[in-house]
Amino acid sequence: MIGDDKFKQIRDYYDQDYYSFEPPLRSRALPWHSRLIARRLGPVAGKTVLDVACGRGEWLQCLHSKGARVSGIDLSERAIGICRRQMPEGDFHCGPAETLPFESGSFDIVSCLGSLEHFLDKPQALREMVRVGRPHAVFLILVPNAGFLTRRLGLYKGTNQARVKEDVLALSEWQALLRQANLKVLERWRDLHPISLGWIGLGRGVGQRLIRASQAVALGVWPIAWQYQVYHLCRREH
Repeated sequence: MIGDDKFKQIRDYYDQDYYSFEPPLRSRALPWHSRLIARRLGPVAGKTVLDVACGRGEWLQCLHSKGARVSGIDLSERAIGICRRQMPEGDFHCGPAETLPFESGSFDIVSCLGSLEHFLDKPQALREMVRVGRPHAVFLILVPNAGFLTRRLGLYKGTNQARVKEDVLALSEWQALLRQANLKVLERWRDLHPISLGWIGLGRGVGQRLIRASQAVALGVWPIAWQYQVYHLCRREH
């Protein structure tokens, strides 16, 4: 069993550091690469969507604007407070992914984007996601890749969240975890968020900007095995 103190340590980090300020509404708009992923899910109007570790809810706001009925859960009380203010029609809860407070078979789409690597019990969290999904639900999971070429070359050490918890696995290991949770991977998609001026870094030195710009372009053509993060679109095995 995982002690409450473990969750508290992580919750405190997100409340006091990661989500320590609420950005302006303009800066919370979903970037182009995430909107592209949302379009790949197809029509969502009338569908029930759960985002696990939903943060401030930018992803859910995008789907909500397309007519989805949205729910979210996050360890951070601060982040959930922002979600509730922005989407009062949604159903938001503060808590760990390992014990989801939703009825079995409740959702058409379950997403977990860039968060599974930070969970204390990944297999249990995945089992919970599968439990709350409907029989023909789709599951969208975004995870980091230990085979990321820049990481393998020793040029990237991880995110700031590594201070509290961050497990970066090989794609084969992530897929094994998904299989253990009775999920079948249908498609894998590149995460193209570095292809943006914000990531390349306006205001950085010219040399560093050129390096980051080159990497952003490379991510668009590198094979999946070299990508920084990879989306896994899944369905439950029957």
